[in-house]
Amino acid sequence: MATDYDAPRKADEEASEESIDELKTRRTNTQSAVVDEDEAEAADSFELPGADLSGEELMVRVLPAQSDEFTCASCFLVRHRSQIAKEKDGLSYCVDCEG
Repeated sequence: MATDYDAPRKADEEASEESIDELKTRRTNTQSAVVDEDEAEAADSFELPGADLSGEELMVRVLPAQSDEFTCASCFLVRHRSQIAKEKDGLSYCVDCEG
């Protein structure tokens, strides 16, 4: 059987029978109570899949900016010189920040 989705869902007579007080009580009855949950406790109980990496140390080799690189004065990312969009007062801005 075909369904007419443009047809009103309730007849006008049924809609007028419901009072505002009934609608208010129905709305308050369907609301759930506030959940009192500590976010820090919930985060502590959540474990990522895989091995325990709490004892691991992160080893990262940091290189100084190369001669063909610059640091954007807006986003502070190190970019290649080909991405300089604007230089103002000795500061360089990348294409993404100027675009």
